[in-house]
Amino acid sequence: MSKIVPVIMCGGSGTRLWPRSRKARPKPFLPLLGNTTLFSQTLARCSDPAMFASPIVVAGAAHGEHIRESLPDDGVMIVEPEGRNTAPAIALAAARLPSDAIMLVCPSDHHIRDGAAFCETVADAAELARRDYLVAIGIRPTGPETGFGYIERGDEISPGHAIRRFVEKPDLERAKQFLDDGNFSWNGGIFVFRAGVYLDELRKFRPDMAELVTKAVAEGREEGDSFHPAAEPFCRIDGDSIDYAVMENTQSAATVLADMGWSDIGNWKALLDEQERDGDGNVVRGRGDLVDCRNVYVDSDGPRVSVIGLEDVVVVVDGNDIVITTIDGAQKVGKLPGALDQ
Repeated sequence: MSKIVPVIMCGGSGTRLWPRSRKARPKPFLPLLGNTTLFSQTLARCSDPAMFASPIVVAGAAHGEHIRESLPDDGVMIVEPEGRNTAPAIALAAARLPSDAIMLVCPSDHHIRDGAAFCETVADAAELARRDYLVAIGIRPTGPETGFGYIERGDEISPGHAIRRFVEKPDLERAKQFLDDGNFSWNGGIFVFRAGVYLDELRKFRPDMAELVTKAVAEGREEGDSFHPAAEPFCRIDGDSIDYAVMENTQSAATVLADMGWSDIGNWKALLDEQERDGDGNVVRGRGDLVDCRNVYVDSDGPRVSVIGLEDVVVVVDGNDIVITTIDGAQKVGKLPGALDQ
């Protein structure tokens, strides 16, 4: 049985984790949990040579140095001339693979506590992919989260289900309804499918994008461990996500439900939730003193931070930049001028 090809997507600037995450070194390349970066942890999850082939990383040139710090010798980097969202980025990798290759498409900056459960889920998804389904891995929800899109499961197609529909990020009331229903999962942005099946569906629903990706690959060039698609055709692509371009249109969408301790580490609250807290729910990274505090997160790269009598607050110090927010306000950090102007 052919090995699964990890295709790791490195994009975005992680502005909601500013000031620690910056354009020069965004979230995937930071040791936010443990001593290794989220990107390194992603590579490690896909490193069993009995199950996985050599990884392909799709990213912009600006992050090449950080990627090569962790990319194994047999790994390949596809360098996007410009960001055009996930659908064409994935198509670049698919066009470079044999049509029957099974691709595991995953973000570079997520955290998964249970690596064994991850591999079991991917194996189940690959079983469906070998039957020409395009599989979105659904995350078992742990609460009425409004920050994620949802997947509603349809008829069973062992070891998963057909997808009845994708649902955009809901308001809180609707998220509670999804949780009560029990038939919805979070869309974690992790996909498994054959390279040729994905390209066929892209040609069906976005022929313009498929044509330009094909041209960009045909006219691209090799350079060491990197492949550079031709910039002129690629930059003419009207970008779109894999969800909108393919998954919400195809009649071959399936899902496998995962319970693997997943988090997208999408903001400071999410990062706090993944860490070991003291008896009062506090976490301190760096120099910090807390008195009469509950659910307070302090992360400082140098200066001592002292907090007294606060609850549900995040304090982050990075060089000359300081962010102080309530936990509820953590989603809005990316809108700060400092995060946008970095």
